[in-house]
Amino acid sequence: MRSRTLLRLTGPAVLVVAAALLGAVASDSTEVYFVNALVAVAIVVALYVFVGNSGVLSFGHVSFVAVGAWTAGVLSVPRSEKPAIMQYLFPFLRDHTVGNVPSLLLAAAVGGAFALLVGLPLMRLSGLAAGIATFGVLEITHNILRYYERIGPGANTFSSVPETTGVLQAAIGALLVVGAAFAYQTSRFGRLLRATREDVAAARAVGVSVYRQRLGAFALSGALAGFAGGLYVHLLPINTETVYLDLTFITLAMLVIGGMTSLWGAVVGALAVSGLDSVLAEAENGLDVGGIAVDLPAGTRIVVVGLLMALVLIVRPGGLTGGRELSLRRPPRAPANPNPRGEMES
Repeated sequence: MRSRTLLRLTGPAVLVVAAALLGAVASDSTEVYFVNALVAVAIVVALYVFVGNSGVLSFGHVSFVAVGAWTAGVLSVPRSEKPAIMQYLFPFLRDHTVGNVPSLLLAAAVGGAFALLVGLPLMRLSGLAAGIATFGVLEITHNILRYYERIGPGANTFSSVPETTGVLQAAIGALLVVGAAFAYQTSRFGRLLRATREDVAAARAVGVSVYRQRLGAFALSGALAGFAGGLYVHLLPINTETVYLDLTFITLAMLVIGGMTSLWGAVVGALAVSGLDSVLAEAENGLDVGGIAVDLPAGTRIVVVGLLMALVLIVRPGGLTGGRELSLRRPPRAPANPNPRGEMES
């Protein structure tokens, strides 16, 4: 029993370490794709903590990534350069600069606090209403960050943020997020939340507060997403469009394709789709494959990932991993009357 539990943590961790090792020996131009994949692991696992354990879809988690990125980015820009690139900042943001690690911790804290705040009313909703409400949070956050220049660069791209997210930092960050997700899902709170996912009425009947369990997971998930946003802004110069609809779609696609009800599925999906996305991005810029020039139209990668997600939902609703954690044992046979669509409770 204990070895099976340990395997559920070591499997995802080994994948992360393997991706980091490949990135470390890759060329400089290829290394950035591996770093991107590791940051994607952190974002998708953060999303999994809430969506996978609760069964409630969220379209707004990228707003916590954005808030974390803004927090880490604004506080990391050297104080002497802030008046030139962010001249309307609040004085307490303009006059303070912190180092790399403190900026990541503050990103997590702000992401978690923001998720807790918006979760107070939203976690009373379920199903489609909850999904639409979280999408509203994404829209509100995007517009505030884009047009309110007292808290960041507005519509401009972040510049002068120290690019400290290399392979090592991205791998450590991804491992920390995976570890936190594992600790949560094996805790009493994680088990209670999954009980509400399987049967809300039965969970309520034995005294489980669905609202409190979802709110706690939402806040933790927001904190991890904010931390991932800090990693992201220390990787590339980003703007509000970078942390908006495309990132929302691609991270949800990663979770669905990997298998949204397991940590193993979240990590597999993030790495697999990141690899495919990187190849297609290269092909959009012109790629030579065995002497054959491949030059795909712009936007092809989003089309392909969308088709792949639809195909997985049709052919294998549980995702590549079947929504199960890594196990050396053969999966049990399907029940006599299985849910043919693999729908999640909400």
